[in-house]
Amino acid sequence: MANRYLEGGFAPLHQEFTLTDLPVTGTIPDHLDGRYLRNGPNPAGELDPELYHWFRGDGMVHGVRLRDGRAEWYRNRWVRGPMTSVALGEEPLAGMSATGGEGPNTSVIAVAGRTVAIVEGGGSAYELTDELDTVGPCDFDGTLTGGYTAHPKRDPATGELHAVSYSFLRGNRVQYSVIGVDGRARHTVDIEVGGSPMMHDFSLTESYVVFYDLPVTFDARIAAEMSVPRGLQLPARLMLSAMVGRVRVPTPPTPGSPTPAQDRRMPYSWDPKYPARIGVMPRDGGSADVRWFDIEPCYVFHPMNAYDEDGVIVLDVVRYDTMFEQGHRGPSGRAALDRWEVDLGAGKVRQSRLDDRPQEFPRVDERLVGQRHRYGYAPAVGSDLESGATLYKHDLRTGNTTERSFGTGKGLGEFVFEPVSPDAAEDEGVLMGFVQDAATDRSELAILDAGTLETVASIALPHRVPTGFHGNWIPSN
Repeated sequence: MANRYLEGGFAPLHQEFTLTDLPVTGTIPDHLDGRYLRNGPNPAGELDPELYHWFRGDGMVHGVRLRDGRAEWYRNRWVRGPMTSVALGEEPLAGMSATGGEGPNTSVIAVAGRTVAIVEGGGSAYELTDELDTVGPCDFDGTLTGGYTAHPKRDPATGELHAVSYSFLRGNRVQYSVIGVDGRARHTVDIEVGGSPMMHDFSLTESYVVFYDLPVTFDARIAAEMSVPRGLQLPARLMLSAMVGRVRVPTPPTPGSPTPAQDRRMPYSWDPKYPARIGVMPRDGGSADVRWFDIEPCYVFHPMNAYDEDGVIVLDVVRYDTMFEQGHRGPSGRAALDRWEVDLGAGKVRQSRLDDRPQEFPRVDERLVGQRHRYGYAPAVGSDLESGATLYKHDLRTGNTTERSFGTGKGLGEFVFEPVSPDAAEDEGVLMGFVQDAATDRSELAILDAGTLETVASIALPHRVPTGFHGNWIPSN
């Protein structure tokens, strides 16, 4: 049976490349000295397409090194989780069990001078070298256990990383953590939620942490099918259902047993009985300090940004009516950009639509995380997150949206903003992202003027970079 997340623009690469002195059209700005890195699923080994979910592909990080107006190298490397190493015919890294999971596939960040690949759902973060080879699991010098998240937020005032991590192993709790500029967790708090939700992301303002407790939850039926023989699935399902939301589950099911390289489903589903709500906690608060606000059922993978002002928390989010309601191979439903205003005094949430066109992977100028922003950038997507050919630049002050179309047969990934200087204006800089060309089955790294969305430079690759998830510009300094 075919699986669209293994075909076309999603199809995995089967080789790791090291390419130097890449061809450049246009001029790479002199202020770009660093690496553009992007992570995404790239399954290794044999798969059963019927039992593969896009979110469960082995992580592969793609990187382009820019310096002195040159594209010095491109590299793509699998993140060597134990399952990934075995699928590649390699021994797992020293000290790692062959029954462990795949390498983290969702984003890649810089932490205290280290390059770290990250994933959600309780998976370990992995440290990489500057050249993207895998060093091994990263627990932030032993200060953080139980996995991390795919979406930390860096406080622009302090440089600290704030995060909310979920896992069904945590039962009915998620963990809020703060990692200092030294790469060590200095603060962790467990927050009680309604059950075991898939809390993909969160929001941060100057005063508050915002939790999205929404109706995509741990599915004990799928987990039981993945973990135990058929005759034991019903009791396993009942056991998992009883435990989640009440106590910590002591050990996770072994993915894919008895065929560990095959079953890559995602054990989370839409639950129409699960209430949708937003939680607001002061940054220095605890679980008892969270105020919960009910909203209409929906799902959010990615907020664009958030800020608080005069007793109102403003949340710009990409909202879905439902998620994972039919099938378990990838996202489903229609994404649109909404604004939610949490009125702390009135105790209610006002919701409005900013842009009705399907879009995802929203980004802002990272210097404004948690603060009032004017501009946001997001590529158009299809109903199942297939790449579109248009990049949107939203002006949230005027309500206008500028479009940049890349033409027929093109597909865009996430675009990341980098200012021309530390004190530059909000859209004074460049946007960077991979663009696929279906006709040639190749990709380019496009560098755009953030003000006009015109191309400043293009770095051609001799192959396609598969449709993936998130990344960042990591400057050399």
